[in-house]
Amino acid sequence: MLDVTVIEDAAAAAVSLDPMRARLLAELAVGPASATMLAGRVGLPRQKVNYHLKALERHGLVELAGERRKGNVTERLMRATAASYVISPLALAAVQPDPARFRDQLSARWLLAVAARLVRDVGALITGATKARKRLATYALDGEVRFASAADRAAFVDELTRGVSALIAKYHDEHADNGRDHRIVVALHPTVKPGTLKPDTVGPEPVTAEAAGPAGAGPAVESRGNTSGALPAVPASHPASPTHAQE
Repeated sequence: MLDVTVIEDAAAAAVSLDPMRARLLAELAVGPASATMLAGRVGLPRQKVNYHLKALERHGLVELAGERRKGNVTERLMRATAASYVISPLALAAVQPDPARFRDQLSARWLLAVAARLVRDVGALITGATKARKRLATYALDGEVRFASAADRAAFVDELTRGVSALIAKYHDEHADNGRDHRIVVALHPTVKPGTLKPDTVGPEPVTAEAAGPAGAGPAVESRGNTSGALPAVPASHPASPTHAQE
């Protein structure tokens, strides 16, 4: 089972968003189960659970984990294909966000558009790498920093912008015949309190700084082979938790 996978198909997204089917996905992420076992957990007749499972299976959200005999009946044990799912903007292709439509480094909505592109692009890269049975090299950095004042935050962004711009100027080679473009994006946003969906709005709350490598996304500044804009990132001295992953 994958830890997380992306849903790019609109029909699969619709299936996953059905409350009961989402409940079944959550149950099957814990471990394999039959329709009879699930029926007792979710309070539905076995036949109705089977109906939902077939819909999930058609869209690749659940798969057969095994079979077992129970009396004269052979039960199918199903499992979720991933522990969690992310719906790609490709599922709403006609209205997906486009960061190129406008650019405002201080806009939370532009940040959201860039983050949506991150989900779309990395999801597509993972899908392609999986089909080709190749490894996908990515890098991500996640951490938190507490600023004493708005002035400190502005100074942090300015210093980070200059630092990352210098790195881009140093390593970017537009004449490399065998080179490959990588997207670099950094996001800086107020930390959301655990257990809530509302951002912190009172007092000097912590702010999260996130940096993503190939096919990344973020708000503040984005750059792709140029130094006209910079990308705020977590400084090396900060106790962030860098992750270098390969799918």
